[in-house]
Amino acid sequence: MRGIPLTRDFANGGVSFWYRQIGLPARRPALPGPRDYDVAIVGGGYTGLWTAYYLKKADPGLRIAILEKEFAGFGASGRNGGWLSAEFAGSRKRHAKARGKQAMIDLQRAMFASVDEVIDVTRAEGIDADVHKGGLIHVATNPAQRRRLRAEVADLRRWGYGEADMRIMERAEQRERVQVAGAIEAAYSPHCARIQPAKLAVGLAAVVAGLGVDIYEDTTVTEIRPRNGGGKATALTTRGDVTAEYVIRATEGFTASLHGQHRQWLPMNSSMIVTDPLPPDVWKHIGWQGSELLEDEAHAYVYAQRTADDRIAIGGRGVPYRFGSRTDRRGVTQSQTVALLWRMLVKLFPAAVDVPVAHAWCGVLGVPRDWCSTVHLDHASGLGWACGYVGSGVTTTNLAGRTLRDLVLRRDTPLTRLPWVGRQVRQWEPEPLRWIGVQLIYALFRAADRHENERGTRTSPYAHLANFIAGR
Repeated sequence: MRGIPLTRDFANGGVSFWYRQIGLPARRPALPGPRDYDVAIVGGGYTGLWTAYYLKKADPGLRIAILEKEFAGFGASGRNGGWLSAEFAGSRKRHAKARGKQAMIDLQRAMFASVDEVIDVTRAEGIDADVHKGGLIHVATNPAQRRRLRAEVADLRRWGYGEADMRIMERAEQRERVQVAGAIEAAYSPHCARIQPAKLAVGLAAVVAGLGVDIYEDTTVTEIRPRNGGGKATALTTRGDVTAEYVIRATEGFTASLHGQHRQWLPMNSSMIVTDPLPPDVWKHIGWQGSELLEDEAHAYVYAQRTADDRIAIGGRGVPYRFGSRTDRRGVTQSQTVALLWRMLVKLFPAAVDVPVAHAWCGVLGVPRDWCSTVHLDHASGLGWACGYVGSGVTTTNLAGRTLRDLVLRRDTPLTRLPWVGRQVRQWEPEPLRWIGVQLIYALFRAADRHENERGTRTSPYAHLANFIAGR
């Protein structure tokens, strides 16, 4: 990492910067032995916490348990980029195919509303998560990216986005909001807020526990079994079996660790770095006074936020996948990934070249074979799940939690009629095809970015091939 300025106490791995900032939460007790509940939720991230929150609010008498291998918020919920965004994973056309175009428009509008729902809950429950709704800026830095950005904004008009929901920015407005080097076009959406993700996870877990939900940490679930005859569904753990009317799988990128789920969701790795606080004279060059979230239009894209304490946190894929669906080594990030993210940081913000990098970490997210999120509950087997957010999970988990509430309580609501409900996804290919395919996809994306940066005015054929292989 020669040439990268690092702070003296630079940390790489172990925990995210977000937890380094607030400290790790005290561990809750493990499962004390076999137990029986109305609803057992496997996974203590946002999906599990929101599901428990809304179920308990709707029916305080429900006996609910969350079973978590580490601690609530350990995974992507405490390691993500802090985007509370209305963007939804997957192809709009695929979702529309299930229940029609209007259903997909309804889903998009539900995502708009979910951004504000999360903000409202943090306020109502007293969760201080550094929430600031400044919107989202997409930036194009070459002609091919500009062409894609314009086409995307035009296409969104068909899927529930009005002019006020996403628009191409005037150059003067773009420069006034944030100075991104090389930017030739930008689009703005108000439907996004910055959060400190670990604060949200820790605060939500405390609220859920306060409602009477049992959160068992240091409790590894090894297998989930459906009802057997007239019995209950079961979560098998290393500390005893938990039976329940419904067992909800909320394991996202860690799903492959469960028996029989090895090929269900592909665990995709994403990495981040965060700088020291930038001095005022550097912010004068950059602007970014509105603390909007920021993303470029490259295929191997990066995403960034200005934190509440005036740092820049920026992320990207790094090493996207580990053979055999293995997950990250507790957040350790490769030095070459740190270098890559730092180069992207100074490319976008040259004024920050001398600001040291304070921390680096990584996390894992879940990717379905068709890249489309899904939520499901089968009353016959007693099993349900919500997964496959593909990096857009901070808001989607809230929508999933409210949808699972309605499904568990057998309510027929607008949420249960959305097109992602009940969506079935085929499994990923076996190894080594899975590993070869993902490596090829991201090699092609990187080649496409190089091609477009050098001379491309249209999307590179390499990117089209990558998307074809990916099945996106």
